[in-house]
Amino acid sequence: MSISNDAGHFFQSSAALATTERKSAKSKNKRGDPIQFSSKILAILNDPDDEGVLFVAEAAGEVKKVIVDVLKTGKVTKVFSEGTAPLTCLAVCRKTRTLFAGCWDKAIYAVDLRDRKKAARKFVGHADFVKCLLATSLNGKPVLISGGADSVTIIWDSETGERLHKLQGHTKALQDLAIDPLSLPDGSDEPGDSFVLFSASSDPQIRRWHISLSSSYESAESLDTPILAHDTSVYKLCFDSDGDLWTASADKTAKHLVRSREWEADTVLQHPDFVRDVAVAERLGVVATACRDEGVRVWDLASGKVVCTYDGHFEEVTGLAVAGGNVISVSIDGTLRKWGLRRADIERYLEEVEKETKDDETEDIKKDGGGGGVLTAEEEAELAELMDED
Repeated sequence: MSISNDAGHFFQSSAALATTERKSAKSKNKRGDPIQFSSKILAILNDPDDEGVLFVAEAAGEVKKVIVDVLKTGKVTKVFSEGTAPLTCLAVCRKTRTLFAGCWDKAIYAVDLRDRKKAARKFVGHADFVKCLLATSLNGKPVLISGGADSVTIIWDSETGERLHKLQGHTKALQDLAIDPLSLPDGSDEPGDSFVLFSASSDPQIRRWHISLSSSYESAESLDTPILAHDTSVYKLCFDSDGDLWTASADKTAKHLVRSREWEADTVLQHPDFVRDVAVAERLGVVATACRDEGVRVWDLASGKVVCTYDGHFEEVTGLAVAGGNVISVSIDGTLRKWGLRRADIERYLEEVEKETKDDETEDIKKDGGGGGVLTAEEEAELAELMDED
């Protein structure tokens, strides 16, 4: 007996059928100059040495490189294809030019970007999916930090794969890691002999850790008062130039947490669904957010009001990366799209959408024989009679 995975061969509710039809129709749109990949895209990362280069992680177990300047041409290079399961997160070590990819198979794959003929190394230590990665250094020594669905954070020697420290404080899956920029030496973007690590997870607490080669532990202030700004999962942590923190959460908000106010939120960006990512473009005065409702929103930093909602993806948006004057979004619909962050680009998009809407309305009227929405003489008489009665 043959078995089918085609949803059309199974009973579906009217709502499910309507959603399928809507997404099928929407998948044909060309907004954001989409590049189609072979599977769902689960993560995106800027190359720290080249703003014009991006890496994306796919559910098919592949990592691909995309050059931003040629997005319209769709130039994509395969970097890694040995993943045995979906790849969920990425990091790049600047010192060794090594790409790290976390996987559902609980492993981390290390790829030499200078010599991709070398076989990928494999780091094994988590008891569940690897969810987030961060590559940095301590006293000039390259280290990798990973967070897993096992609620454990591991600090690795990224050159040897040796596990240096294992941390556990969260009760649920790790979601993101970020280095506190104010814990770095003045004028440096690289740590000295230690730094403070912020971690977010599927429990709503944001925790802080002291990290060094000799020892790593949760800071006393974090043990006493972990940051509790959201009601549920925190998916993303992003520091701005002032050392304040932007967060994205499953409670349908993105927030700006102010350090000088004990991490109180002074800006709350409300969404209709889970917020999966937040990216700040301070030079342009905007912040972008990725939502499960398929939208990429651009907000004014000063007012906290939405400037534009970019609508092109037809499945959940999973990640964002700012590149020049654009925000690049990826989705489980398997597409990567580019959206302008400059006001002129936003205005141009809004004008194009308005024109498309008018063209669609005109087409609908033509299909309806020119009489769509027009009452017959009998219906107009009935309506007038009802209004007179009222």
